[in-house]
Amino acid sequence: MKPRRLASPHDREILRLAVPAFGALVAEPLFLLTDSAIIGHLGTGQLGGLGVAGQALSTLVYLCVFLAYGTTAGVARQVGAGDLRAAIRQGIDGMWLALAIGAVLVAAAWPLVPGIVDAFGASADVAPYAETYLRVSLFGIPSMLVVLAGTGVLRGLQDTRTPLLVSVGGFGANLVLNVLFVIVLNWGIAGSAWGTVIAQTGGAAVYVAVVLRGARRHGAPVRPDAAGLRTAATAGFGLLLRTAALRVVLIAGTSIAARMGDAEIAAYQVGFQVWTLLAFALDAIAIAGQAITGRYLGASDVAGTRAVTRRMVGWGIVCGVLFGALILLARPWLPGLFTGDGDVRDLLLASLLLVALLQPIAGVVFVLDGILIGAGDGAYLAATTLVATVVFLPAALAAYWADAGLVGLWLAIGLWMATRMLTLGLRARGDRWMVTGAVR
Repeated sequence: MKPRRLASPHDREILRLAVPAFGALVAEPLFLLTDSAIIGHLGTGQLGGLGVAGQALSTLVYLCVFLAYGTTAGVARQVGAGDLRAAIRQGIDGMWLALAIGAVLVAAAWPLVPGIVDAFGASADVAPYAETYLRVSLFGIPSMLVVLAGTGVLRGLQDTRTPLLVSVGGFGANLVLNVLFVIVLNWGIAGSAWGTVIAQTGGAAVYVAVVLRGARRHGAPVRPDAAGLRTAATAGFGLLLRTAALRVVLIAGTSIAARMGDAEIAAYQVGFQVWTLLAFALDAIAIAGQAITGRYLGASDVAGTRAVTRRMVGWGIVCGVLFGALILLARPWLPGLFTGDGDVRDLLLASLLLVALLQPIAGVVFVLDGILIGAGDGAYLAATTLVATVVFLPAALAAYWADAGLVGLWLAIGLWMATRMLTLGLRARGDRWMVTGAVR
């Protein structure tokens, strides 16, 4: 039994939101993983095409994640203020915005498909398959963005269980449709893309149905509202800048590792996948932080906001220490699961040591990031994430020029994370981010 001194009245609430959120986060990458497993049997060109198109699609969706985060914060505030009708109304505005952005992206990206594929360096054998997959998948972009906004609505309503069920259902549908279209009907890579589009559209339809049911229950209008759309767009702009800055770091890290050599990029990719897997678990606490913080501030409960913030940061530190210890324990055996190359193994062993040591810092950073997103503090997050990116880039380039290898690159990532922890921690210690009320 947990000792009383370690217990907190907020723990049950945090776990209720974080555990299903973690399941949904892990389920999402399974879409492309399923496609990879099936397309891989068609040939190397097709698999390469999926890789290129998948990166392009991931970049578009990653930049639009503000649709989920901004909607979560706004809806949660209205829930805390006790106005469920306004909460649903704000969520509907977010979904209309997602649909509009999706339509614009489809129209803008369609004629640019060959150029996008070429920008990713696809070979002559890979490019046709990448273009086919990307052209078909573009039709799923509006649904993917509606899913993001719908997820934000339900998280703001303090429901992370339904997004988990939708993610699992979408994964299952995607698997069945890919087998049918690719293997049974022999549609090739286009069949895989259509299967994913249909699965994503089904997921979007579920979110729309759930939100419309809530709108009927609480008497919320469902027509697009110009003022509401402007509010959703304005709230999301800071988060868009934050996300873009994060993406720059991810792309730069991979690019620098690739220029170090084949063994270095191989080891870096494995190490970064381990980092990403653990980030999903920490992001689950951050998602709980978004929903809970928004609700407490909407209820004008500053003391409760401070208390739950301290508790979630504590959870982040404990999870970070635990994850770091697990990596250290598994470190002697992990490289053997991914490679038989001695050089890659040695590089990965050194990388995993730093990945492990950075986990407690990551725990604090991811949780505070989620809390400030829940508070609607997008402008501060944008500014400080840009500062951290500016700190990272010269450090990473210096590691490359000094021939410091992957250890130097991971130290640059550590400096990036430490900068984020400092700026986020300073903000959280103050009171300026705790703006109360139904609307920030």
